[in-house]
Amino acid sequence: MDTVGPVDRSGYDRGMSAQSPTDGLPSATSPVTPADETQAMARRFGPEFTPTSSLAQAPVKSPPHTVEGFTQEFLHELNMSQGVQLSRSTVNDQYIAFARTVHHYLVSRWLETTRRIANSKQKVVCYLSAEYLLGRQLDNALMATDLDEIAEEALAGCGINLMTLRAQEVEPGLGNGGLGRLAACFIDSLATMRVPSFGYGLRYEYGIFKQTFVDGQQVEQPDTWLTLGNPWEFPHPEHALRVDFAGHTERYTDDNGVERTRWVPGWNVLGIPYNYMVPGYENGWVNTLRLWSAQATKAFDLQIFNSGDYAEAVRAQTFAENITKVLYPEDSTPQGKELRLQQQYFFVSCSIRDFINRVSPNVRDLPDRVTLQLNDTHPVIGVPELMRILVDEYFLEWDEAWDITKKVFNYTCHTLLPEALETWPVELMERLLPRHMEIIYRINDEFLAEVREKYQGDEMRVRQMSIVSDYPNRSVRMAHLATVAAVKVNGVAELHSQLLRDKVLPDFSDMWPEKFTNVTNGVTPRRFIHLANPSLSNLITDAIGVGWLTDLERLAELEPFVDDDNFRDAFRAIKKQNKIALARLLHRRDDMEISTDHMLDAMVKRLHEYKRQSLKVLHIVTLYEKIISGKLKAEDIVPRTFIFGAKAAPGYEMAKRTIHLMNSVAQTINEDKRVNQVLQVIFPPNYNVTLAEHLIPAADLSEQISLAGMEASGTGNMKFALNGALTIGTDDGANVEIRKCVGDDNFFLFGLIEPEVAALQEKGYHPSAYYESNPDLKAVIDLIASGHFSGGDGSVFEPIVSNLLYQDRFMALADYAAYVAEQDEVDARYRDQEAWTRSAILNVARSGYFSSDRSIRDYINRVWHVSSM
Repeated sequence: MDTVGPVDRSGYDRGMSAQSPTDGLPSATSPVTPADETQAMARRFGPEFTPTSSLAQAPVKSPPHTVEGFTQEFLHELNMSQGVQLSRSTVNDQYIAFARTVHHYLVSRWLETTRRIANSKQKVVCYLSAEYLLGRQLDNALMATDLDEIAEEALAGCGINLMTLRAQEVEPGLGNGGLGRLAACFIDSLATMRVPSFGYGLRYEYGIFKQTFVDGQQVEQPDTWLTLGNPWEFPHPEHALRVDFAGHTERYTDDNGVERTRWVPGWNVLGIPYNYMVPGYENGWVNTLRLWSAQATKAFDLQIFNSGDYAEAVRAQTFAENITKVLYPEDSTPQGKELRLQQQYFFVSCSIRDFINRVSPNVRDLPDRVTLQLNDTHPVIGVPELMRILVDEYFLEWDEAWDITKKVFNYTCHTLLPEALETWPVELMERLLPRHMEIIYRINDEFLAEVREKYQGDEMRVRQMSIVSDYPNRSVRMAHLATVAAVKVNGVAELHSQLLRDKVLPDFSDMWPEKFTNVTNGVTPRRFIHLANPSLSNLITDAIGVGWLTDLERLAELEPFVDDDNFRDAFRAIKKQNKIALARLLHRRDDMEISTDHMLDAMVKRLHEYKRQSLKVLHIVTLYEKIISGKLKAEDIVPRTFIFGAKAAPGYEMAKRTIHLMNSVAQTINEDKRVNQVLQVIFPPNYNVTLAEHLIPAADLSEQISLAGMEASGTGNMKFALNGALTIGTDDGANVEIRKCVGDDNFFLFGLIEPEVAALQEKGYHPSAYYESNPDLKAVIDLIASGHFSGGDGSVFEPIVSNLLYQDRFMALADYAAYVAEQDEVDARYRDQEAWTRSAILNVARSGYFSSDRSIRDYINRVWHVSSM
């Protein structure tokens, strides 16, 4: 089979606007090839350098794995990279030098891994995700290199405390919630399982946002995570790629007399790659996460600057950099919506082109060389982008290009909410990506012809399945496009996958039942047990031996220890130690005080109405109202500290009002001496992975209370169970599987099940009827409406009250009575500490299924069909 390479488009490039890249700059149409790199190395090392020469093949050596070797490397970094002596260095100087030193111990493994992947010709997983919520990198790197003790001793010899440097690290602002944390867990597991893979994403300059509270209300601030430098990345501006936007298309005839289409873009930007190393656990394997940052092709206009218009002189750079300024630009405005689409296309265009350039320049080999995993709909614009590359740049015929495209993509759906299935206005697509819209039209036409052939006369089905929707506005349904192009479509929990087939994409499931499968999410035990809860990790190892961190189902070996008095005592002592550690962190971080003798009741997740933080607030206010009204004595309830962690999207007004209510209830209860010895409410701002690693190991109760049929999976529920928290939850998402694994006696189940929710919606749901018929619920809502939590001003939370009484889309009032009753069962169980501890241990022992390693094995077997190396 002939090798297909990119066509010579130099004349086309010369016709670009003034924003075209300078001559010789790597771009999407002039890629850097391995041959280019070989020539560059030969210029540096001499003509004897070849890819097979001893110089090229010589492994890069790591620094000595000794205290002396580490100390020497650290001081060298401090002196030569930071430019300071130890005696004059700041804590940040020391942290940067220390992180780079640890980095050095990974580089040789990383380069060797990269070489092996390139030489193996084995199929590679490319994981395309708009988010990677990585958490701090230092401890993970120390764990991967087995440097903990050496590094600590080396630093001590320099008069530096390792804990001080740990505290200096700023968490990368590259994700928002579960989607990003799942991606981070998956790339950890891919490396630990030695699966050849690349993660691709965006390097957001300011992340999602830093959450602050002003008078109890959320205020978003820039997350300046890059301000003091980032020692964990390798920038490669020499591998920049050009990404085009706007303009128009035109027809032309090539030299062979074939009529073709080319895109004449209106403007373009550069994508600058930044590499992050992703080490496996104790296996010498280090994969790559490559993140893209946007820059202008012509960043500075000297003539305009000299004329005195300084702002206009850098306008192009400002415009380009906006693409990767923040994660998920607020899209309630047309400008915000367009910026989101620019962001998504920029990301996939760079990533797909990068893989082709560096790994599979013969595009006909792509099905044998890569599987492109679409993590939700954000990267789906990659489908027409690959088609554009194959047809317009490599001159493949349409049918051959489409056959290749349909063999390389797989799609993971992470939602059941119709509004969360992305659509893009046709008008915006035609203006910003005109060639891609033409390709989508043709894909849709051919697909609908298949539908009409299979379901003759069923035009309603045709309209329902069309990639391009005409109602209520002409738009492109990205989930439909992904499903048409994908080899496999998977949900992320058993219930979610069933609902995906039956309710979200039923026509597609009927047409292609073989496409649909399930891969239940998982979490990495390396970070969320071993690093986050080292005392529990040590207790487990003492009990069952080593090896469980890469074979988590071995946790089942803990079950006999549930009857061991000493083990239960040690388990309880660890939970208490973790509460004390959390209390110290909250005091330092937020000047908050919590009781370490209370039950710790945690609800930490993105703020959305379907997750029902409002239902949790109703329960808290129920306890408060009963005490202050004399219905319940304070001493008769189990003392509890309720802790929240949640960010609301900047444009999501009801979610932000809910945060205000949560903070107002917290302030009122914490200041009321009638209740504050037994009830406490804490809401630390800016919940992130670092705080989660302290909070989750300390929690006693995990709140997973979304309306049944709304949550795709959840991963926080898994982290809590693996750290010995009991779950109170609905039969929703992965809760269903957690309950089956840990047992009904070790899970607090309440609420409507999904068929009951559907039946109630069909019948007609009237939330005010629950208010009128339940005196406790009425008292709680009336207390909120009275202004008790808002300085006597009932109008402050009137929108929340009205929403609950007259809309309540996610049926908080319908589940209220069952929820409060089950919370009474929680109290009763917690009073018997021996019984509670037994259930907590069984939660740990029976949650081994929820490892991200198992998830990746399922992807390998059901979706990707790749091999470890």
